Amino acid sequence: MDPSVPDHHSFVVRVWLEDSPTEAGRTVWRGSIQHVPDGRRRHVRQLGEVVAFIWPYLEEMGIRPAWSWQLWRWYMDRLSSVR
Repeated sequence: MDPSVPDHHSFVVRVWLEDSPTEAGRTVWRGSIQHVPDGRRRHVRQLGEVVAFIWPYLEEMGIRPAWSWQLWRWYMDRLSSVR
């Protein structure tokens, strides 16, 4: 393993509930994830966005996921480009 690539990463995941501005009486969850070492942060509305945020760090470490996770990532990338 390349010594310049860390062998671990730390993340802070926060979740909270908010009243939906479009649907009275409905509560939705929101969240954020932050990579502790570099401070990079992303706000999320779906659990898949948490995984998508962590994914590049795993790849940097040389982790190669099973084909089903690769397919899922491809789908999430396409989905996010449509929004």
